[in-house]
Amino acid sequence: MKTAITELLGIEYPVIQGGMAWVAESHLASAVSNAGGLGLIAAAAAPAEWVRDQIRQAKKMTDKPFGVNIMLMSPEADAVAKVVIEEGVQVVTTGAGSPEKYMADWKAAGVKVIPVVASTALAKRMERCGADAVVAEGTEAGGHIGEITTMALVPQVVDAVSIPVIAAGGIADGRGMAAAFMLGAKGVQVGTAFAASKESIIHENYKNSILKAKDIDTRVTGRSTGHPIRVLRNDMTRKYLELEQAGAPFEELESLTLGSLRRAVQEGDVKGGSLMAGQSAGLVKESLSCEELIRGMVTKAESLMNGAL
Repeated sequence: MKTAITELLGIEYPVIQGGMAWVAESHLASAVSNAGGLGLIAAAAAPAEWVRDQIRQAKKMTDKPFGVNIMLMSPEADAVAKVVIEEGVQVVTTGAGSPEKYMADWKAAGVKVIPVVASTALAKRMERCGADAVVAEGTEAGGHIGEITTMALVPQVVDAVSIPVIAAGGIADGRGMAAAFMLGAKGVQVGTAFAASKESIIHENYKNSILKAKDIDTRVTGRSTGHPIRVLRNDMTRKYLELEQAGAPFEELESLTLGSLRRAVQEGDVKGGSLMAGQSAGLVKESLSCEELIRGMVTKAESLMNGAL
């Protein structure tokens, strides 16, 4: 399946794995890349040297292109931006800010830069500052989200920029992939389905929560703080939303979630942990290998698109 994204990134299929904090590490990234997609290591707020080690570990497990996702509001962002260059990483995706101050150095090093955007205004800004493509992520996605749905956002971003657009948010199978292409996207980014994959390192309790999830099982916390996050509902989200509705101060809300994603991923705390997942969780019914997931998506999407024509 050849598109502008496969050509840009040198990958077999236009499928990118989401940069999920605590989830997207070297094992998952290399598995996705070996399956023909683009795996990502999520830097999140981790120390730069941890990111360097993960990059080196991934290189031992794959000779295919992979990338690093950088959360730009992290205090480690400056150091990670340098590590990317020093370690010869080919692709960077970014979130939670603008990568403009790193762009000249990255471009000089031949790094492909793909910011995640939730609006046409930010997409245009990223194109102006030299982005090679953008990920248009709808509110259906897990983790940190914007407000516009994927169905509405993707075609508007496609119309707003001339660089390739990757669709994200609510995509977990070939039907979503085909729909994204019909909207004008040249690739898709998938998070929740990869989080539940066989190669994912998250705790089995977390995986099972995704596999058991129904269509109505996600909640958005943090709207009052300006940092909305989509998660699976559990005891923590119920308490958080009650406090939020009661007007609890930011500090009280923050104390409830501090370390909660790590507890979910590493300890399997499905009651008090933060189970980040998108609305596509209801579509994820079994834990597939990354290869099975990507091949299945591509086969179904091609079948649907050929039928449509």
